[in-house]
Amino acid sequence: PYIHTSVCVFLSKQMTVLFLFMSCFASTLLQSFTRWSARRTKRSLTYTYPQFSCPKMQAKLCVRFLQLILGVQLYSPDRPVVDTAEVFLWLMAVGTVLCASYWSAWSAREAVTEQEKLLKDGHEVSLTVEGGGSSGIVDINVISAMMFVVVASCFLIMLYKLMSAWFIDLLVVIFCIGGVEGLQTCLVAILSRWFTSAAGSFVKVPFFGAISYLTMAVSPFCVVFAVLWAIYRQFPYAWIAQDILGIALIVTVIQIVRVPNLKVGSVLLSCAFLYDIFWVFVSKSLFHESVMIAVARGDNTDEDGVPMLLKIPRMFDPWGGYSIIGFGDILLPGLVVAFAMRYDWAGKKSLRCGYFLWSASAYGTGLLITYVALNLMDGHGQPALLYIVPFTLGTLMSLGWKRGELRNLWFKGEPERVCTHQGYLQMAKPPPAAAAHDD
Repeated sequence: PYIHTSVCVFLSKQMTVLFLFMSCFASTLLQSFTRWSARRTKRSLTYTYPQFSCPKMQAKLCVRFLQLILGVQLYSPDRPVVDTAEVFLWLMAVGTVLCASYWSAWSAREAVTEQEKLLKDGHEVSLTVEGGGSSGIVDINVISAMMFVVVASCFLIMLYKLMSAWFIDLLVVIFCIGGVEGLQTCLVAILSRWFTSAAGSFVKVPFFGAISYLTMAVSPFCVVFAVLWAIYRQFPYAWIAQDILGIALIVTVIQIVRVPNLKVGSVLLSCAFLYDIFWVFVSKSLFHESVMIAVARGDNTDEDGVPMLLKIPRMFDPWGGYSIIGFGDILLPGLVVAFAMRYDWAGKKSLRCGYFLWSASAYGTGLLITYVALNLMDGHGQPALLYIVPFTLGTLMSLGWKRGELRNLWFKGEPERVCTHQGYLQMAKPPPAAAAHDD
């Protein structure tokens, strides 16, 4: 009985040790799978391997037993050919460009209508209005378009070299400020349709000047919204708030900053085209990795990239992660698409005979081809402007050349039309014969 009990106790101990070892092995396997399935970063990874001690003879028996029943296999699940995140991200990008273009054209038409009303009232008013643009609108020129490459490159290098937790926090603060301004501008523009009295009543605020009551009512909500996102930005659904702030910011910028003609738009997109290719592909030979992709991933930080991008989680991808698109891939082509829509509205062109429909379709096609190339390249980052710029500019230039309007598009930025306020000016002036008779 003693020997039998000893054997049972011994076997029980062996099985306990064996199960403990197997459970530790499984735990190590799961930890390794979880960590290695994440994106590769430059920061050091620490691993904790469970371990235990036992007599040498028991260890040998466990090793022999494990060699008989265990094997090692590597598991690499296949990614879906098309993830729903890419579809929704494409819809978000194209929808943002469409909404921003419509708002930009509507604002330009409202400014022209207001100017014509002032000119109709009298020629003395026209002298103050003539030559003045819409308030708050910034028209970029060729020099500023070319400076984009220099400024953007310097900023990207700064992001790459200074990328750390504190620098990400600084970017979050900057993004929140821009997001609050963009969200406030969009909400005020939408709500002013229903709350006309609040939008038209102003109060003077120190350091800010005259602010409408509607703006004062909306601003606290925008600030709280951005602050809550900044605090809880690492939560699973924080990407929704980030995308809302980002879209509002992009729409506001496209409404404020304008491309006056196709010449400036071509210079801007051409510079952005070279910028994107250089920092995605060529920078690998200089920095041993793609600077653009490293910054977008947020290497050396605990964040999922910089906040200046739209992102949607890949819900049906076993590897997880996010599908992302930078603000520049939406904002810069969006400026040219918005110019096309303003041109169509100024010339009272139909949707088919204008340029907006075709330029917007070209942008969507270029972005679609970007995602196709991304999947063909097994998920390696692609410069979106490499595909978007040729489609967008090529479509506008070819249509303008075919219709004989390329010169107007390139230099003037507006179609040939009769100036409607000349009649008002002629009506305000006395006839020459009547003036001579009075003398």
